[in-house]
Amino acid sequence: MGVKDEIEARLRGAFSPERLEVTNESHRHAGHAGDDGSGESHFHILIRAGAFAPMSRVARHRAVQQALGDLNQRIHAIALDIG
Repeated sequence: MGVKDEIEARLRGAFSPERLEVTNESHRHAGHAGDDGSGESHFHILIRAGAFAPMSRVARHRAVQQALGDLNQRIHAIALDIG
């Protein structure tokens, strides 16, 4: 299973989102710091879930990072759009 699929599975399991889009943007960072050559180092995540409603912006980001767990060590950069 690729990193994108793992991200999607973990976020669906943790938040049951109404909308989830995970975009691999690694190609846009080829040759930059953090590019490990795997093609799976930079991602953009758009997620909409009712579970985030009572949370502050910081709490939402922390919740997503916690749900991703050890994947954070395999990914160089994640851009989050959470609502």
